[in-house]
Amino acid sequence: MKILIYLGHPAHFYNYKNVIPRLKEDGHQVEILIKKKDVLQELLDNAGIPYHNILKEGRKDSALGILWGTLKRAWRLNAFCSQFKPDILTGTSVENSWIGKLRHIPVININEDDADVVPKYAKLSYPWATVILTPTVCDNGKWNSKSCKYNSYHELGYLHPDNFTPDRRIVEQYFPVDTPYFLIRFAKLKAHHDVGIKGISADIASELIHILEPHGRIFISSERELEPQFEPYRIHIKPIDMHHVMAFADIYIGDSQTMAAEAGVLGVPFIRFNDFVGRLGYLRELEDFYLLGYGVKTNETNKLFDTVQTLLSMPNRKQVFQERRRKMLSEKIDFAKFLTRFIEDYQYKSNL
Repeated sequence: MKILIYLGHPAHFYNYKNVIPRLKEDGHQVEILIKKKDVLQELLDNAGIPYHNILKEGRKDSALGILWGTLKRAWRLNAFCSQFKPDILTGTSVENSWIGKLRHIPVININEDDADVVPKYAKLSYPWATVILTPTVCDNGKWNSKSCKYNSYHELGYLHPDNFTPDRRIVEQYFPVDTPYFLIRFAKLKAHHDVGIKGISADIASELIHILEPHGRIFISSERELEPQFEPYRIHIKPIDMHHVMAFADIYIGDSQTMAAEAGVLGVPFIRFNDFVGRLGYLRELEDFYLLGYGVKTNETNKLFDTVQTLLSMPNRKQVFQERRRKMLSEKIDFAKFLTRFIEDYQYKSNL
C-alpha cells in the first residue's frame, strides 16, 4: 500500500516511530508529512526518517494564525495527495479528515484525548474520519460508534518494554545517574484546546525548586520561554534522549499531559499540575487505578507542594512505583504492534 502519515506534534513522532519501519519492512510505501512544531523536525532528523514539511514557516498562536495555518496545511496536503495518491491517511490532524473525505481515501485518526476536552478538534475532524482509534478509557462522545478502542496508551507505542530499554550510558553523557535528580516540564499551553488552561507559574516553580533542591539535582525542560532565574536549571540534551533521562529521574513534575503519561508508563512518579486534571480518561486511569501519578488542579497549590513532600518521604519509592508499572504493563498491549497491524489490515477489512 501507499501510506501517508501526517505528524503535527513531537508526540505524534513517537506514536509512529516504531510503526514506520515496520510498515516499510512489510513492503509498503510510506511518506511522512509534518508541520513545524517544537522539536519535531529534530526528532525525525536524529532518527534518520525522511519527511516533507508542509508548513516550514510555522504559524502564529492567535486564533486567526491557527485558522490560517490549518487552511494552508489542508491545501498543501491536498496537493501532496494528488501526486502521491495514498491508499490510507493516518495521523492526528483535522486536515487528514477533510482531504481524505474529499478524495475518498480512508482516514485512520488516532487520539487519546476525550472528545469534550478537545471539542474543536473533535467537531472538525471526527465527522469525516473513517475510523477513530482511541484507548478503551477514552470517551469520544457521539463519535463512539465509529471508534475502535484498544487496551493501551499512545505512550506504550514507544515506551513499552518491547520498544524501549532505558540506557544509563546515554544519560551519563550529560550528567551522573548515581545521584537523585528531578525533572520539571513547562508546556507552552497555546494550542486551541488550551484556552483558559493554566499551569506552573514562575512563583510555583520557585517554590518547587526550594522544596526539591535539598534532595537532588533539578532539570527543567521548557516548551515556553524560560524566565532568567530558571536558566541555570535548563536541561541541554538531544530531544531523542529525553526518555532515557526521564526513566532514571526520581520524580517528574509538569503541566504537560503527554510527559506525565510517559513518566507514568516508565514507573516514574509524576505530578501533573494544570486544569485538565480529572478530564482525561487515560490519565485518570494512570492516576486513580494504577496509582502511577497524581493530578493536581491549579487552584490547589498547597496540595501540589504537599504531594511533592509525600513522594520525597515515601519509603522504597522507586520499588513501589516499578511494581505498579508491572501491574499496568501486564494488562496493556503494545500500541505500536496494534497500530501497525490495524493499518495493514484496514484496506482488506474495508473491502469485505
